[in-house]
Amino acid sequence: MAAPVCTLLVDAGSGKVMERQGAQCDTRNSPASTFKVAIAVMGYDAGILTGPHAPAWPYKAEYQAWMDSWKTTVDPTSWLRDSVVWYSRQVTQRLGPGGFQRGVDRLAYGNRDVSGDPGKHNGLTSAWLSSSLQISPAEQVAFLRKLLSRQLPVSGAAQDRTLAIMPRYPLANGWTVYGKTGTGFQTDAAGAIERDRQFGWFVGWAQKGERRIVFARLIKDAGRHKDNAGPRTRDSILADLPLLLPDR
Repeated sequence: MAAPVCTLLVDAGSGKVMERQGAQCDTRNSPASTFKVAIAVMGYDAGILTGPHAPAWPYKAEYQAWMDSWKTTVDPTSWLRDSVVWYSRQVTQRLGPGGFQRGVDRLAYGNRDVSGDPGKHNGLTSAWLSSSLQISPAEQVAFLRKLLSRQLPVSGAAQDRTLAIMPRYPLANGWTVYGKTGTGFQTDAAGAIERDRQFGWFVGWAQKGERRIVFARLIKDAGRHKDNAGPRTRDSILADLPLLLPDR
């Protein structure tokens, strides 16, 4: 696996940078499935999503899922856990083009560009998938800090419900990690997708008692790799966090 291009840890309360490694922490990249966190916030705020297990939408063949594990009934909790792309698209399509753009603008998410691929008119379903929407690791951390402190310009209930469905990973040292993976393909200078080179995200926070540390890690593969980059990124930082987090 390629070395991370950014690992960033920030104290959620004070904003103090605790760890910053790599040269691309301020460089924007497609968010891929980490954008599901923002979709959840928008979906709950709009009343499209209503609870940890509602709505539960059945799979339809027209969704063309490329993973067998997605071909089932999915609710908000399993959507984030299993990173189900078709569920994201059902939420954004219910938001509609105007509602989707307004929601991204309100959250000040990255470059806010949900136009999608040039000429394809697919922003509503694909803007966050190696396409027009871009966000840096530093911006990911800033967004999550606002979510944790309930400072996003949406309802408090929408933020609480989003936090409640984040996948969690207990560590042996008493910290619990909450986070979301993202996997995508890198693009060349002309914007063409390079399927031999993945990128991977894991963003979230670690919590122990009242202490919370927000983090983002981004990796970029130099060549082809058979395993998805997002889970590899998650596993790498879960292994590193016990050494990076304070004892208390």
